[in-house]
Amino acid sequence: MRKYKQVKEKKVTFDMNEWAEIERRAAACHCKTGTYIRNIAVRGNAYFYDMKEAAPILNGMRIISNNINQIAKKANETNNLYAEDYEKLKGEVESLCRMLSTFVSTLTSTKV
Repeated sequence: MRKYKQVKEKKVTFDMNEWAEIERRAAACHCKTGTYIRNIAVRGNAYFYDMKEAAPILNGMRIISNNINQIAKKANETNNLYAEDYEKLKGEVESLCRMLSTFVSTLTSTKV
């Protein structure tokens, strides 16, 4: 039993043709069959977004977050951080987040 979340299980039976179709659709969404079935049952639809175009942006975000963590560590060690540096960094991160959000909103989805 899970520690923090109550769950309910339900056994569902599929014939071989139905199961093959579920496996095909789950593979098209790049997810496990259980995850696919749960998404369909709860949301009614499953969409697949090709995130290959976003990989360079996400890698850039990862690098930036590592840099921010290093800055935070150094600031905590020295107890020294300039307000203008903080505001500049905060503004640049917010700008990057807005650009990423705009990019993700323009992605086309494939309904599976």
